[in-house]
Amino acid sequence: MVKEIAEVVYQSEIATDIYSMLLKVTFARDAVPGQFVSLYSADGSRLLPRPISICETDAGSGTIRLVYRIAGKGTKEFSGLEGGDRIEILGPLGNGFPIDEYKDKRVLLVGGGIGIPPLLCCADSLEEPVFAVGYRSETYLLEDLKKRGEVHVATEDGSLGTAGNVIDAIKADSVKADVIMSCGPMPMLRALKAYAAEAGIPCYVSMEERMACGIGVCLGCVCGTEHVDEHSHVNNARICKDGPVFDAKEVTL
Repeated sequence: MVKEIAEVVYQSEIATDIYSMLLKVTFARDAVPGQFVSLYSADGSRLLPRPISICETDAGSGTIRLVYRIAGKGTKEFSGLEGGDRIEILGPLGNGFPIDEYKDKRVLLVGGGIGIPPLLCCADSLEEPVFAVGYRSETYLLEDLKKRGEVHVATEDGSLGTAGNVIDAIKADSVKADVIMSCGPMPMLRALKAYAAEAGIPCYVSMEERMACGIGVCLGCVCGTEHVDEHSHVNNARICKDGPVFDAKEVTL
């Protein structure tokens, strides 16, 4: 975990209010799929950093790619950054997906909304990735996904792929896999947990949650667990520190 001033290499809007930012950092080679970073506002009135998942890493160039949605004043500020600008960053944070354990397996990477970007980082470390992604209507990163593997798409309005959600797309296309790794909104993760249990395959979920410190101190981002947490001594876990990736069987969704 390093706190430093990162340089923006470039930034562009890739969909409505969705931005792709490339940052020059010292920890690019240390980040693993599923981890995130915290970006700090230049406005002193905004004390808390904004957590953003790592989309891609390039150890050779020392860069990471972040893809995020404008959700408030902090991310609105970030969207105005251009090449050559600098921003304070802390990372890499959290625990990632168990990629090494399933590197040679058929892994189904499932993402919904802004949970889609970290799937790229996962795919780059896998031999046989398969994607199932869900959008409301407008898509983004779809061409990036297609370069890495087989892609199954669901849209809420039916404009592309299967009409409905990712579970609908998985069932409609009879997608088979040895394990599921996913990131997205809670209803999607809850449905995937049930689907994986029925199919008898492992499922890992990366949980999206509002965070304050991002390093496990404040206990502001906890989730219910099946086991007692050594830190809080109750059936909770800190999403930022113990996660954001969990075995779906170990958390309450």
